[in-house]
Amino acid sequence: MVERLTETMAELAGRSILSLKEWTPSEIKSVLMTASWMKSNPKVAQVRYALAGKGVAMIFELPSTRTRVSFQVAIQSLGAAPVILDWGESQLGRGEPIADTARVMSRYVDGIVIRSRSHETVQEFKRFATVPIYNALTDKAHPFQALADALTTWERQGRLAGLKFAYFGDGQNNMAHSYLVIGAKLGMHMTIAAPAAYQPDAEVVEWARQEALVTGGSVTISDDPKQAAEGVDVIATDVFISMGDSVDAPTKRQELSTFQVNAGLMKLAKPEAIFLHCLPAHRGEEVTDEVLEGSQSAVWDQAENRLYVQKAALLQTLGD
Repeated sequence: MVERLTETMAELAGRSILSLKEWTPSEIKSVLMTASWMKSNPKVAQVRYALAGKGVAMIFELPSTRTRVSFQVAIQSLGAAPVILDWGESQLGRGEPIADTARVMSRYVDGIVIRSRSHETVQEFKRFATVPIYNALTDKAHPFQALADALTTWERQGRLAGLKFAYFGDGQNNMAHSYLVIGAKLGMHMTIAAPAAYQPDAEVVEWARQEALVTGGSVTISDDPKQAAEGVDVIATDVFISMGDSVDAPTKRQELSTFQVNAGLMKLAKPEAIFLHCLPAHRGEEVTDEVLEGSQSAVWDQAENRLYVQKAALLQTLGD
């Protein structure tokens, strides 16, 4: 496996991860395989010190728990130094142009992790930086969460291609769009179940459908939660009100309430189906406590796997 890692590191060196749209199915599978191997072999010397002497900046414009901790641990466990900046405490918070920050930071560190309100922000960083940029969540994409969810599904179900994966709730948020992207890339049969007013971006849906034609997957958009749950292998959801979501929250919660993941919905899926939630969860809102804490819930493995997919991506893109 170490020899194979050397090959993939050469292939992926210097690559950014803003969205998985830019990554091929084989490249995504390589990250998942590497993450799985690293999870099973955490003390292999070549991995533990692979990024020794390097630095990775972490810039947060939005609150974070799992992303912040898992990225910091991933960076340190590979031998690199994490440099953490809160947006408001940096010169970015005082209006310094992103272009200037990106060019200067590129002189100091070997990679930049960014969590931002706007996807255009990480695109701007990539435009001017000379080191890899890693999207730790924007309004449009959450690629590392999608990778962690794919790894968890693979661990629990033994495969990805051909699986039926259904997401319930706000179809316009970053997780719904990220599921469409990675599902289409990996040949899964993806369903987004959402009310008509909250269905995913038409351009993303069309892109995913075209990609699925190549990989053997499919994309379905539904406004019928019971029909969407019938016979699926994976049921996923996310909070109804995302960070920075400037909407009438009570109205949106009411409109999405019939898409709650509860015991009744889970019974429509296959008996061996798993439940995913990227967390934090609002128990009793988008998911019931019974499901979140139930035997089909994989959310704690899912959260843990953020660490391994991030370690794998950093290793393959920054390793020598």
